[in-house]
Amino acid sequence: MNDCQTTEEAGHTVVRLSGEVDLSWSAKVRQAVLAALAGSRPVAVHLGAVRYIDSSGIAALVEGFQNARSRGQRFVLVAPSAPVHSVLKLARLDRVFELVESLEGSTGA
Repeated sequence: MNDCQTTEEAGHTVVRLSGEVDLSWSAKVRQAVLAALAGSRPVAVHLGAVRYIDSSGIAALVEGFQNARSRGQRFVLVAPSAPVHSVLKLARLDRVFELVESLEGSTGA
């Protein structure tokens, strides 16, 4: 089942996703990411419980990354699941996004 929750954790606004991020649901993900970026905290998108992500889901993450970069705001992807990591690697986005296994001790730049 798809779920999207936003919380505050370790000094970040965390958007925690689960399920399948596809065309039918990526607009909600995009809205959640952009809403999180409206604050002043660094934003982390937790992807550990995402079983599948398509190009529309990746586009939502890229838009969040670009929005954060234009504002000088930190944007990280936390614990991407194996399927998500495979897509990121295939698109060479594993070199673009900051990927961390957890927010514990991750203060970033």
